[in-house]
Amino acid sequence: MAHNPHTPQPHQGPQDHDPAGSTQMFQAFVNDDSTARRSTPTATQGAGSRTGLIAGVVVAAVVVIAAVAWLALG
Repeated sequence: MAHNPHTPQPHQGPQDHDPAGSTQMFQAFVNDDSTARRSTPTATQGAGSRTGLIAGVVVAAVVVIAAVAWLALG
């Protein structure tokens, strides 16, 4: 008879595999305070990157407007 992995099999002694082990390791990773402190940006870090982004968008808009004006008048 073919082996069907979905049918219950008789217990064949102690098993070394802990099915909850990966879940416990994941919970320990999520609940680790040191990773939460390292990955949380401070207010000054967020403000600096936001200012750079706004400046980049303004510069790009000015370049696009200048290029359109140059093509229209040229």
